[in-house]
Amino acid sequence: MEKDVVISIKGMQKYEDAAPDTIELVTEGRLIRDETGYTLTYQESELTGLEGTLTTIQVEGEQVTLMRAGEFNAQMVFQEGRRHLSMYNTPYGAMAIGVNTRHLMADLNDHGGDIEIDYAIEVDHAIAGRNVFQIKVKEAEGFSLKQ
Repeated sequence: MEKDVVISIKGMQKYEDAAPDTIELVTEGRLIRDETGYTLTYQESELTGLEGTLTTIQVEGEQVTLMRAGEFNAQMVFQEGRRHLSMYNTPYGAMAIGVNTRHLMADLNDHGGDIEIDYAIEVDHAIAGRNVFQIKVKEAEGFSLKQ
């Protein structure tokens, strides 16, 4: 199964001694179901600061993997209560980061669904910030963002 979907993403980043930074994005993407779970893909935009990057989110049971390919390359693994090390490659260089997932909920089906991820980012074993993503996926039938 593969279909066009509309993806609504709300992301909030919290850093110490700073006001939370919130971003909201609505974009078109693809939802694919295979024998292992669901895969969501979409192109990042100028709004996210990751223009020219393809984001892929794989949902397999209790694990969600976010991969970015293009101008920014990264792979982040989310499992509630677990810490995973990831490499984050940017045009400015690469760095190893720790991803400590506090809460994970992924409820996708053939018509769409919701993903929520609350995680802390560690750089050099120090908490660098906390992120919360809420992703809503809906079938794109009769809906287009194109003008």
